[in-house]
Amino acid sequence: MSRESNKPGIGENVLYLLVWVAVVLVPILNSKMMSEEHIYLVNLLTVWSKLLPYIFIFIMHNNLLVPKLLLKRRYWLYIFTSLAMLVVLFYQLEFYQDSLRRLPYASGDLYVVHGRASFTDLAWYWNVLLGIFMMGANVGIKFIFISIQTDQRMEALERQSLQAEMDYLKYQINPHFFMNTLNNIHALIDIDTEAAKDNVIELSKMMRYVLYDSENAETNIANELRFIENYIALMRIRYTDNVDVRLNVHDAVRPTAKVPPLIFIVLVENAFKHGVSYNKPSYIYIDLWCSDKQIICQVQNSRHNKPATSESTEKSSGMGLENMRKRLDLLFGDEYTLLIDDTKQEQYIVKLTIPISND
Repeated sequence: MSRESNKPGIGENVLYLLVWVAVVLVPILNSKMMSEEHIYLVNLLTVWSKLLPYIFIFIMHNNLLVPKLLLKRRYWLYIFTSLAMLVVLFYQLEFYQDSLRRLPYASGDLYVVHGRASFTDLAWYWNVLLGIFMMGANVGIKFIFISIQTDQRMEALERQSLQAEMDYLKYQINPHFFMNTLNNIHALIDIDTEAAKDNVIELSKMMRYVLYDSENAETNIANELRFIENYIALMRIRYTDNVDVRLNVHDAVRPTAKVPPLIFIVLVENAFKHGVSYNKPSYIYIDLWCSDKQIICQVQNSRHNKPATSESTEKSSGMGLENMRKRLDLLFGDEYTLLIDDTKQEQYIVKLTIPISND
């Protein structure tokens, strides 16, 4: 099992670098604002030398104390170590600076000469408070970036989960269809060899579309219609001429319009599954038309069972339509409608309306 990395990201490191560059430039800008004729290098070096303890504290805090103690929830040890580091460091520095002030300088006291470009000298306890503020800012920035990284990981995982679920739902074409079609083609070989060969080719086209071409988020509606036509042609092998199947595509439907792949086949498959009888006349009417940047697919089929009550409409639609509804929710949210009318004894109607996009 892989662990989440607590190392700073590029954006976090860039932010820290910009902050420290700004801090380093403050003495120069301060001298300019005070209209000093010359910016003495000794002044800058004196001020920059006072930044070294803070840089040391930041490096230790950012790269050691936070990842090794704070992020591992060793809070008391983190607080004790941080305070101890601040107190010991600044107290020792103040003691060292006091010792330096007692030494004679030929050119005068560096803390007096050219002191206008320097930060105000602070007592060690004020430096400790300033260090605590810097650590707090460091922790705040780090947790902001950790939160951003966590949100990004969660979004990536959610996208992967949604994609996996959509792929699963997309490929829920009845596997029995392929098995039954192969069996029918096998039986057709002895009757009509050429027809069997043609059907094998059509089946291979369908399988190629399912396995490869449908990997894209969208496809031309012409490809989807071609897949449905191949499906109908193969299903005709199983049934007699008592089944009347009609596919009516209105002229307003543009072949280049984009739709999710395998979005209509569930309706057609459901019609064959529940609306066709081997010994009774049956029909399946498929209509496709466009209206206001939407495409409507309506499938009507005959029924040979008892009418369902309004309370059982969802159940009677079958698992295929239930999976289709889940996929539609993931793809379109509230921008689609799926209407099912199974109140008539001899007819079953499903009407799907989805938004479309053009080239």
